Amino acid sequence: MDLDLGGKVACVTGGSLGIGKAIAETLAREGASVVITSRRRELLEKTAAELTERTGGDVVGIASDTTDTASVRRMVAAAAERFGRLDILVNGAAAPSGLVRNTLAEADPDLLLDDLNTKVVGYFRCAQAAAARMREGGYGRIVNIGGLTGRSSHALSGLRNLAIVHLTKTLSDQLGPAGITVNTIHPGVVETEHIHELYEREARKQGTTAQAVEQGFIDRTPIRRVLAAGEIADLVAFLSSPRAGAITGESVGIDGGLTRGIFL
Repeated sequence: MDLDLGGKVACVTGGSLGIGKAIAETLAREGASVVITSRRRELLEKTAAELTERTGGDVVGIASDTTDTASVRRMVAAAAERFGRLDILVNGAAAPSGLVRNTLAEADPDLLLDDLNTKVVGYFRCAQAAAARMREGGYGRIVNIGGLTGRSSHALSGLRNLAIVHLTKTLSDQLGPAGITVNTIHPGVVETEHIHELYEREARKQGTTAQAVEQGFIDRTPIRRVLAAGEIADLVAFLSSPRAGAITGESVGIDGGLTRGIFL
């Protein structure tokens, strides 16, 4: 399927590693020019060079801190100046798995606030800055990376993903008349640089091995495997395209069937 992304300009936050990197690569392969952004400039520049070489596309790194409103606005302005427009925003900059995964008695309120500032308010900052540029072109796609903890009670940090769903629906109402869609996706267990850190943490809590934790996830997943980051990227690319223009305000799970809840 031709997604008609040629000539489009995308910004991927948290784009130097993991799911964000895979999304940037897929968008570039589909013909979009891509800005990746994160706080670690050296890694950002290395990733941008790698993706440019691998895709033959135009991938550039612009450092920013999504907890800093001025930094976000500078990044978006630089992206628009570099390419002359901004059509797609993929919000993915956040602490993988969340900062607060322990019990109420042990949970750190400051870390919970950090989670919300980075992932919820950070997504808001980026959407606010990017939407102004999208309005100028009459086209926009915002895709927010949520998480399955928003659909369960496994971790206190899951409340950040629930808040993103509310933000998504609210922004879809406000931005739809300008030709801008806003959606959230909830990835399941995905093979990334960070997932093995989660396995190790859970293993220590459970008194078992990281391999056993991973196998437990696989056994509970109907497709019986961990997802590849590229599979998440494919969904993001579709939602970023003109072909998904009728889809907005939605929250879509991409988890191999791991979630057992029924969501209408």
